Amino acid sequence: MQRRSFLKSASAIALTSFAASAAGAKGLIPVFKRSPRIAVGGIASECSTYSRIRAKMADINVLRGDEITENDRFAFLKRYDVDFLPTLVANAGSGGPMDHQAYQALKAEYLQRLTALLPLDGVYCAMHGALFVEGLQDAEGDWYEATRKVVGPDCLISASYDLHGNVSQRIVDNLDCITAYRTAPHVDRVENTMRATDMLTHCLRYGIRPYITWATIPVLLAGEQSSTEWQPGRRLWSDLSEYNRQPGILDVSQLVGYVWADEPRSAASVVVTGTAPAMQAQIATELAQRYWDARREFTFGSPTGTVEETIAQAMASKTHPVVISDSGDNPGGGGNADQSNFLQALLKAGATSVLLGGMTDRPATDACYKAGVGATIPLSIGGSLDPIQSQPVKVNATVKSLTKVSKPEDGEAVVEFNGITVTLSARRRAYHAAEAFRDIGLEPTAFKIVVLKCGYLNPTMKPLANPHLMALSPGAIDQDIPNIANKHRVPSFPWVQNLTYTPKPYLSKRAALAKKTA
Repeated sequence: MQRRSFLKSASAIALTSFAASAAGAKGLIPVFKRSPRIAVGGIASECSTYSRIRAKMADINVLRGDEITENDRFAFLKRYDVDFLPTLVANAGSGGPMDHQAYQALKAEYLQRLTALLPLDGVYCAMHGALFVEGLQDAEGDWYEATRKVVGPDCLISASYDLHGNVSQRIVDNLDCITAYRTAPHVDRVENTMRATDMLTHCLRYGIRPYITWATIPVLLAGEQSSTEWQPGRRLWSDLSEYNRQPGILDVSQLVGYVWADEPRSAASVVVTGTAPAMQAQIATELAQRYWDARREFTFGSPTGTVEETIAQAMASKTHPVVISDSGDNPGGGGNADQSNFLQALLKAGATSVLLGGMTDRPATDACYKAGVGATIPLSIGGSLDPIQSQPVKVNATVKSLTKVSKPEDGEAVVEFNGITVTLSARRRAYHAAEAFRDIGLEPTAFKIVVLKCGYLNPTMKPLANPHLMALSPGAIDQDIPNIANKHRVPSFPWVQNLTYTPKPYLSKRAALAKKTA
């Protein structure tokens, strides 16, 4: 792919207007006579502290060196006329806390690779914002602080975040730029990452020293309550790009936070990157207050009920397929994907023409491969990852299909019993999109009831639902937020209903450093 100037991307157009106001009437004057040296690295996971499973090294996908720039996720880097220098990017997906030893090993390797690239002008960190490591508070803050010690105070560090990331003072003090998704479901992944790299390359090219203003908001909501597809999320996120047009503003982001991480930094927040402290504080204050004022408006986008209630409604429905979200066991949000509550309830209710997608069970999947397609075998399904939280269900199932794989840990099987079709997988994986079923020979619309281990629906599944119901089911990401354990968070809504709040924007310590070196 032919490279292009980094000022040609959509978000960089907005940056040009910022730089013009910052540079004054004389216009933009590049200060770099060479291509900036920018490292790429990061670590990402969405970790529920209510999960008993742990992400160990074998569960973490690690890209090293050129594997990063050759990966489709980072294809956008080739659009720039800058040579990005890859280090290490680790991704554990969503699940339980990351094993401490695994985290320390990954951080040590990342820092070693980063040190080998010195001197550096910038670092782009591909993050999520909801990483929790056993025995360590504020894992992202730890990662950035370690990065800063290696690269020094003059190197610019920019990070991209998920909408459900948590921010802290430690994070803000070590970063220069930050941006987050503006949609949920997340359909702006590429735009988000490019905002982070646009800011970084642009500031380096023109000698701009940005810094962050942050306002924390003591509100925590489930992602399923705060989708940007309905109100109040739609209006709260719809005009963020307009704030970017203010003089001296590089990026304005608003984060829901990650509610299932019981740690002090968990909260909603507004983060503003720029070089105009007064304007940044004004924007952060306005948006934080607006979010706070809307806190009681957030609601689920579909009718909700217990597992049993949603099954009864689906069985009585005259339309189909009725799509039910098993929200508490959603692997896309940190759930285990091995809970058998729904399967037990479906069997008890005598429901038929059911597709249950996303049961993780390595032993059951392996047994299907051993038996082969067409075989009817006794299976124990559920509770393979957390037998304390979920009891296995014993059935006689017919193996309908097996996905051809090169490694047993990638195995997928489709089984049928008692009028219920179940997808089994050897490892945790999301069956949220219609394509996930069609790829293994299943058509969701052929069933009367489709049960997904998800929250809000994937854009390809949403138009098929007739209707959609959300079960407030038990699991590692229980949606009954006011009643989940809350030991380490600061006083927050909805646990404290009568809480009072006044936004107090915090300007990063990097701002003071910028003034000293200006």
